[in-house]
Amino acid sequence: MNLRLFSADDVHRALPMSQAIEGVKAGYVQLSAGRVQAPLRTPLAVSPNDVTLIMPFFAPPAAGADGALGLKLVSVFNSNVPRGLPLIHSIVMAVDPSSGAPLALIEGSSLTAIRTGAASGAATDVLARPGAAVAAIFGSGVQARRQLEAVCTVRPIERVFVYSLAGAEVFAVEMAGMGPIPTDIRIAATPREALAEADVVCTATTALTPVFDGHDLRPGTHVNGIGSFTPEMQEIDLATVRRSRVFVDSIEAALAEAGDLLIPLNAGEITLDHISTELGEVIDGSKPGRTSTEQITFFKSVGVAVQDAVAASIILHNGPMLGLGTTIEL
Repeated sequence: MNLRLFSADDVHRALPMSQAIEGVKAGYVQLSAGRVQAPLRTPLAVSPNDVTLIMPFFAPPAAGADGALGLKLVSVFNSNVPRGLPLIHSIVMAVDPSSGAPLALIEGSSLTAIRTGAASGAATDVLARPGAAVAAIFGSGVQARRQLEAVCTVRPIERVFVYSLAGAEVFAVEMAGMGPIPTDIRIAATPREALAEADVVCTATTALTPVFDGHDLRPGTHVNGIGSFTPEMQEIDLATVRRSRVFVDSIEAALAEAGDLLIPLNAGEITLDHISTELGEVIDGSKPGRTSTEQITFFKSVGVAVQDAVAASIILHNGPMLGLGTTIEL
């Protein structure tokens, strides 16, 4: 039996953002239609600040797409940060859906960053105003970088503001002019400054409390919230949630893990009706998306395994054609 290994560099080459965005769109449609199995992830609390998540997936073959079977193991260790180690480590195992035999091991941190960026890219593509030209990014890590790449892939972004407690300067220098990203990246001194001109906002932090005041959002802004993934984490405040039409990747996952929504829901500040639309339903046309140019839209994603399924499928398709990966015999 042969197993193919894909490194982080292989993932970046085999999973271009534009393809990842289209793949995630298709995956969300399949998820909302109940045609894929992506159970809620199983968390293993390694310490109070460190968690390992297990995320299985199965997507049967569909028109124009191969099936996908496998799982992702991802560790989010906040204790790594002061040690100079990556916050996230991950690996994805792809399995042949026709035989159950292992096909590949894929470096998962790069895959996770790209597919998470692709989720915001998909949401921005279907929810943000067509002429959106200014982006605000909260955070400056790996996830924030892919968020910016994705937004710039689907909208003609001309100017970027970044707000981060650390690393904003490096982010601005390294991301300026990369691929579809403009050279005009400015460091915001305050969250309010970051939002002052923003058409699209992305939050990609590990904050436990909101990173900006939703009253500062301009009418017509689109917000992507991807950093918080537990019921206790809240990147996005009540004002934003109340002012917005809310969309989620998965209602089931949001009601289990999205602190941005669960905290105001449990406090009686919003009702379940506020969390009633999955992005896949907007993409397939069964529910409306943005209904006016002045409306604020908010996409809350906690991440679902269907994103990993489509990302792995793209890598398995593109990798061999590009001569990527290393084959080992088991």
